[in-house]
Amino acid sequence: MAAGKRRPMSGLHRHIERIWWQAAEPPRLLRLAEPLYAAISRRHLARRARRATQPPLPLISVGNITVGGSGKTPFVIWLAEALQRAGHAPVILCRGDGGSGARTRRVMPGDDPAQCGDEAVLLAGSDFPVIAGRDRVAGARVAGELGDVIILDDGFQYRQLERACDIVLVPADGVGNGRLIPAGPLREPLSALDRADIIVRSGAGDGRPLTKRKEWRWRAGAGALRDAMQLETTAPAQVLAATGIARPRRFVEDLGRAGVRITSECFFPDHHRFSATDVRRLLEHRMPVAVTAKDAVKLTRLWPRDVPLWVLPQHGRGENGLAEAILAHADIAARGGNHESA
Repeated sequence: MAAGKRRPMSGLHRHIERIWWQAAEPPRLLRLAEPLYAAISRRHLARRARRATQPPLPLISVGNITVGGSGKTPFVIWLAEALQRAGHAPVILCRGDGGSGARTRRVMPGDDPAQCGDEAVLLAGSDFPVIAGRDRVAGARVAGELGDVIILDDGFQYRQLERACDIVLVPADGVGNGRLIPAGPLREPLSALDRADIIVRSGAGDGRPLTKRKEWRWRAGAGALRDAMQLETTAPAQVLAATGIARPRRFVEDLGRAGVRITSECFFPDHHRFSATDVRRLLEHRMPVAVTAKDAVKLTRLWPRDVPLWVLPQHGRGENGLAEAILAHADIAARGGNHESA
């Protein structure tokens, strides 16, 4: 990969994230704050669990114990497709991270990500009903009228809803330094995996097992670059890689595996709200720009109509038997059709 000018996504944030994924001991200030976070988190989670209510439909939660970068969004789409193949009508329920709207609403393809959240709009483009809102108990009531099973996105710490199956995604490459926020990337201690029904190691690599239980494998493979503006059909051989996701290096690696040469990189914070200034700066490189699908739902609203915007799609595939194991844990019968992992 040719060296290029990299625009920092956020000085302090990026520096702390680098610390999380290194073997070296984090700075003393972060270590001192770790027990405080742990105590507050335990109290909040316990209070949420005491208030848990039963949703109107069987609910499958997909969550994680690390901060970002575990592949939840493509996994949720994969799971929804697997449930549909098994004869079910899944509804996706999410918080709408990255959006400013607090009210519970059904998200449609083409809705404004600044209002609904980038992931919610991306999920809505998968042709499944998507409900977004901070109050996911209220969202579950709305979802109950649209299908027969709910997929709760980013739900492991959202204890206010009872679930038929609790799935936790853990990056295949591990959990960084294994410490809690802010000293490390863990939202909860690894012991929290005990309450998960199914543990899925997502992404490439064969990291050491974190538990003595079965750890399923799932990964998203990159497809061929496509132009979100529908102007070009021949993908470029080299690009500027730009993204606002939690683990941007994974996007860079996926581009490399797809045979795309990267001349420079431009990283933004996770859920970044792109501006016209951001677009202008990207175009100043005078290079084809490649982004993730999550970035594209925000950028296409600002992008010049006559300039290609290249998107690297992701296609998930689970280990044989994973979809069937989820159906079994959720006690949901297949209603005909082919429900093998795909």
